[in-house]
Amino acid sequence: MSSLATPDRALVERLVRSIIEQRVGKNGQAPAPAPRDDYRPNLVVNISARHAHLKQEDVDILFGKGYQLTPMKSLYQATDFASNETVAVVGPRQRMIPGVRILGPCRSFTQLELAFTDSISLGIDIPVKLSGDIDGTPGCLLIGPKGSIVLSKGVIRAERHVHMGPKDAEYYGVKHLDRMNLKVEGPCPTTLEGLLVRTHPDWKLEVHIDTDEANCCDLTHATKVSLVKA
Repeated sequence: MSSLATPDRALVERLVRSIIEQRVGKNGQAPAPAPRDDYRPNLVVNISARHAHLKQEDVDILFGKGYQLTPMKSLYQATDFASNETVAVVGPRQRMIPGVRILGPCRSFTQLELAFTDSISLGIDIPVKLSGDIDGTPGCLLIGPKGSIVLSKGVIRAERHVHMGPKDAEYYGVKHLDRMNLKVEGPCPTTLEGLLVRTHPDWKLEVHIDTDEANCCDLTHATKVSLVKA
């Protein structure tokens, strides 16, 4: 008949103490749960219709000396707003697009963002550019209630892009100026490639595409949108 060895008392105490500490903590309190990275992005895709950004000097000419843009509504990015003010845009064909909304606040440069179909109507051959990159771009005539300006440059078709904050960039594994694809599911499934990633600590996750791009994928009736790293 074999006999079982008596377990070492000190070893048993250590094992019991270890189990209790794991359950209730060393000070009799339950340990804090391990942190979980359960962040899920809230993807918003907005249509960026034709609009203008103005520097204050041009506001003075178009609306009067010292005039300040007045907010009509806030945009999704809290730093920006759509103003009550609009301008008329005239191209080389002498065709005009009236009521082009100005977005505020004022910038250090004046820029007009149009869709491709707008450029055809006006007779302006506009390049696809990152907002702010206006060197070498065509100009146009802007008409306001108090004056007009002949722009020598500043008319672009804004490059499709996505705004995001640090958590969003970490979630998708991207950084500033990387590229992503936007997959649109619905009646007209489409993948828009090459969205430029733009990051800022204060930005919320938002894709901007123009009216032509939104129409081509019937964004209004989309059932699902998703971002994929290019």
